[in-house]
Parts: sequence; C-alpha cells; structure tokens
Amino acid sequence: MEIAAIHHVALVVDNLERAQDFYAGVLGLEALPAFGFDYPTQFYRINETQQLHITEWPDDRPSYRGHVCLALTSFEEAFSRCKELGIVDTAPWGNPHHMPDGSMQIFVRDPSGNLIELSYRGAVDPAVLADPLIEEGTYVSGRNDARGGRSPDATLYHER
Repeated sequence: MEIAAIHHVALVVDNLERAQDFYAGVLGLEALPAFGFDYPTQFYRINETQQLHITEWPDDRPSYRGHVCLALTSFEEAFSRCKELGIVDTAPWGNPHHMPDGSMQIFVRDPSGNLIELSYRGAVDPAVLADPLIEEGTYVSGRNDARGGRSPDATLYHER
C-alpha cells in the first residue's frame, strides 16, 4: 500500500454555524457542497486536492494537543488577525514560534475548541518577529523524553 496524499481531515464541532463563520469568515476557506448526509456537515476546499470536513456532534470533545496544520501564504496577516480576534492558544504548545528551519507556527482554537496550527515558510516582516508573543526555537515541554526521530536539520516542510 502506498499513500498518495491526505485528501481531507474531518473535525467535529458543537455548532455548525459558528464553525462556518470561523472557517469561511476567519480562515477564508471556500465552502464546497457535501453529500446528502443526515447530520450537519460542511466541506471546505484547502487547495485543488485537499479538503477540510466539518461535522456537528455536540456530544464529542476536541483534543487538547491534537491538531490539524494548515499552511499559510502569508504569516503577517494571519498573526495580526488571530491576535486581534483573541484566538491564539498558547496553552498546549506555547507561544507562536519562529522555528529553527525559519518557518513560523501559531496555534488557534476554532469556536468548538479544535486546535488548528497555522504554519508558514518564507520571509517574515522583522516587526512581526520582534513581537513579544513570538518565541525563537521550538516548544520546550520540560519532559526530557527524547524518543522519536530527531535531527538538527529537521523542518516542517519535507518535499521530495
């Protein structure tokens, strides 16, 4: 078996209308028609081959640290907007980071509490990097448990 790509990620929300306001209004995703399900759902286009599916199940709970990561085309605009809206969540993974590979990451919560990582690779305005909310380097948990693959040359972006 060979996996070609991630086609879609499905997130559970507790209020479809609030989620629609967030994913279309705040993140700017294009709504797509969904199948004729018998439960509230909305599909969104990420790009030509990837989608985000939102489905309402009021009895489900979001993960504290589990998340989906969306790649940005501009960090400055997203950072400014998320700060303005007060949706930056520093509790699970710390402040927004300027990573060792030069990429940027920020975590936000949707109205149902789902954690969304917004990631960017490219030049960033020095004024944004100087913002007191931005931290250099990676999140430090204090657990001192280094299991898993590590490298000083690691990156969030692994093109073949």
